[in-house]
Amino acid sequence: MEQGELVVRRSYGGDVIFKIAALEATRAVLKGVDYRLLADSPITDLQPVQGTRPLQQHYSQMKVNDSLRELARYQMWQREKRQTELGGTEQIPHAYFEVPGKVLHLDGDPTYLRKSMALYGEFHVPAEGYFVTEANMAHALYTLLPQARPDIVVITGHDGILKHIKDRDISDISSYKNSHNFVNAIYAARQYDRNLDSLTVIAGACQSHFEALLRAGANFASSPARVLIHALDPSCIAIKTAFTSVRETVNVADVIRNTISGYEGVGGVETRGSYRLGLPRLKAPQPAT
Repeated sequence: MEQGELVVRRSYGGDVIFKIAALEATRAVLKGVDYRLLADSPITDLQPVQGTRPLQQHYSQMKVNDSLRELARYQMWQREKRQTELGGTEQIPHAYFEVPGKVLHLDGDPTYLRKSMALYGEFHVPAEGYFVTEANMAHALYTLLPQARPDIVVITGHDGILKHIKDRDISDISSYKNSHNFVNAIYAARQYDRNLDSLTVIAGACQSHFEALLRAGANFASSPARVLIHALDPSCIAIKTAFTSVRETVNVADVIRNTISGYEGVGGVETRGSYRLGLPRLKAPQPAT
């Protein structure tokens, strides 16, 4: 076994593909390739990915592609609706300009952060992203929120139910790896802006304490059924919110249904969008000759 190698765990039936993040004497630290899961395992329980890899990754990629196609359709539908509201393309005296909601994305995993930032760029959503360990997110937000002045803040990274907890009481937040850190970060965001419609908070990771995150003030959170969530789910919700008009609420059922993880992975409450339309779109000034 080598660092960076793709593996699965025999004792879990090879259900998740991991990359070896670090090797110790007899154990390996593992990071999910597609899911926000950080784990450790005896090296003897690991099996290099061979024939299993294409089938699992193909299924995961199909779900990602479906979710991204839905985001693109939603973006196009919103644009067509605005053109109709303005009287159609022939009736608009000046082309309009778009001001989608701005995202501040804090991620406890630098690899997932890069993937999320690439996705924001693909959908032309203004975003600032920072790699911040989960324990430091609340402190970082006190500085970053007034600096970035976002419409949407994403607070995510790694989480999970601790294996050594007796009886694994999922109602107790101390049974979770990072849920208490996410709760503290949400509290910091709500001290900055208490209004759920002017600052949308999307929080959580794999198996997070969904109820605690919502009670702390999140608009959307993971994970209602304590399941693994896909690395891009928080970003997909942020993009949909960023392209929903401030005159409308985000369709909660629609946004959750079209995440990669679905209803078991993500939940939330009615939330106003953060997209604004502007008129007219002026031409950029020409440089003086």
